[in-house]
Amino acid sequence: MAARVSSTCALFKEGVSAVLSSWPVLQIAVDNGFGGVYSQQKAEWMVDAVQQYFHDNNDLEEDEVEEFLSDLMNNEFDTVVDDGSLPQVAQKVCVMFQQCQQGKLAEVREHIHQLELKRAAGRAKVTPVKAPTEEEEESGDDEESMECDEAGAGASVSSAAVKDQQPPSATATEEEDDGWTVVRRKK
Repeated sequence: MAARVSSTCALFKEGVSAVLSSWPVLQIAVDNGFGGVYSQQKAEWMVDAVQQYFHDNNDLEEDEVEEFLSDLMNNEFDTVVDDGSLPQVAQKVCVMFQQCQQGKLAEVREHIHQLELKRAAGRAKVTPVKAPTEEEEESGDDEESMECDEAGAGASVSSAAVKDQQPPSATATEEEDDGWTVVRRKK
């Protein structure tokens, strides 16, 4: 009986590891060092922390696991997870825990195998945003005003309308009330 319990715990730990290592948010946090120089060790520690959380608490709900994972990501990686993946990750971990408790070890192993295949298919990567050139910015302004005009409900104002409302005697630079200096083109 004790061997079965230890193998179940080991399988659950392996399952938690598979879920967390296939989670793109954690991959990005580790790859980019959001947790400092020990990001990889923190990710490995997270597996133990989640397993211990399940061991120490009875009848955990998915939202409790979600909050725990959110706290871990915020505290250890300075990362607020806002992409909607937390409920999915919490659900996967909870389902694996329930399957382990019910003795459905074959299903847990299959789920782990699927997650490992997903992880092997490719890791999430951060792609840097290319800074637009002046030409792209100028054409981008037209597109933005067009988007506003199409979606506008009377409350939006295009940039051309704002330019027309400026007094003709406006100087090239004006200081606003908040201390910013506004630089405008001369006509």
